This record gives sequence, C-alpha cells and structure tokens, in this order.
Amino acid sequence: MQLIPEALARAHMHERLHEAESERRALRLVAARRMQRKAERASLRARRALAMAVMH
Repeated sequence: MQLIPEALARAHMHERLHEAESERRALRLVAARRMQRKAERASLRARRALAMAVMH
C-alpha cells in the first residue's frame, strides 16, 4: 500500500521541479528582454548624439 503515495509524491515533486524550471526560464526571458530594451535605448541615444555631433 505504500507504493501509491510514494509514486504520487514523486510525480508531485517532478511537477514542482518542472514548474520551477519554467518559472526560471520565464524570468530569464523577461530579464533578457529588459536588457535588450535598455541596450536599444542606449544605442538610439548614441546614434542621436553622433548625428548631433556630425551636424554641428
């Protein structure tokens, strides 16, 4: 009779691990997107500054 609860617990643990993994992946994706936006903004600022310097 001990087999069923153990199997359930193992399945539950596996599910938790899977959830945690996908959560980490989602967080990494969000962080990566934020970094990309920041880089794009910096790039735009640099381009604008360069254009100003060239024009003057």
